[in-house]
Amino acid sequence: MKWGAAVIVVAILTGLGIMPFYVSNYVVTFTLQIFMWIALAESWNLISGLTGYVSFGHVAFFGTGAYTAAILITKLGWHWLPASLVGSVTAAILALIIGYPCLRLKGPYFAISMLGLNEVVRALVSYFDRLTGGGSGITLSPMNTILPLYYAMGGVALAGLVITYWTITSRFGLRLLSIRENEVAAEAMGIPTAALKLYAFLISAALPGIVGGFYARYVSHIEPLGTFPLITTITMIVMCLFGGRGTIFGPVLGATLLSLFQEWAWSRFLYFHEAIFGAIIVLVILLMPRGILGVLQQRFRLPRVV
Repeated sequence: MKWGAAVIVVAILTGLGIMPFYVSNYVVTFTLQIFMWIALAESWNLISGLTGYVSFGHVAFFGTGAYTAAILITKLGWHWLPASLVGSVTAAILALIIGYPCLRLKGPYFAISMLGLNEVVRALVSYFDRLTGGGSGITLSPMNTILPLYYAMGGVALAGLVITYWTITSRFGLRLLSIRENEVAAEAMGIPTAALKLYAFLISAALPGIVGGFYARYVSHIEPLGTFPLITTITMIVMCLFGGRGTIFGPVLGATLLSLFQEWAWSRFLYFHEAIFGAIIVLVILLMPRGILGVLQQRFRLPRVV
């Protein structure tokens, strides 16, 4: 069984690796965007899916990484890859600064505090206009080809999947799940809940940080309103819930299926695609609160972490 799964994984990775040489630029661009959403959904799953601390401010880490990379590229002439890596570090530092006080809050208080973080970061970006360009944003020179970004974004999506697999199947992940189920009981058993939540939060922030750096290079122009929209966080949350939170492949499944459906709805119903997309999301969440993998686990008795 393990060998069969390994063969399937290798075949999928090989197919995605050679695909850009046989398909149109549209397909490559769309696949790159799916990679981006997979990485973002996996990052949200690492903190909210495993610990139960629902974050509405993950786009703040995404935007921090995007602006860090854009500033390093335009001001210092850095290559976009190391600039994006620094963006990931910057996002993790931001998570470290606000994680210690915010993770002491629970339930809606944590969610609201993270929502406020996004607005604070966006306001700071707009205020320091000499560095960030303010409302006008930062413009980068266009790339000749997006293939390097395609492979880089795919690598981050794969890294997010591997990190999630390692986390869920390790003792660290088991302790995070115990926090989600009953944090008070976990503390009574001697589990250092505060430290574990912070570790998960840092990892969860680093992924959108590097994705934001790649995104800035991909779109070649960023500005506060377009880089810190709440809809980005909501989309990654919905994708994770749709596939199955707290699982390894749930975010991958949710991000892929919802991206495909959204693209189909946009091409067929130009003026109503957002309403249709929203209605489908509401119905799915109401009928399948544990996501698609939750339904499959009940019917086929799959492992709960899959």
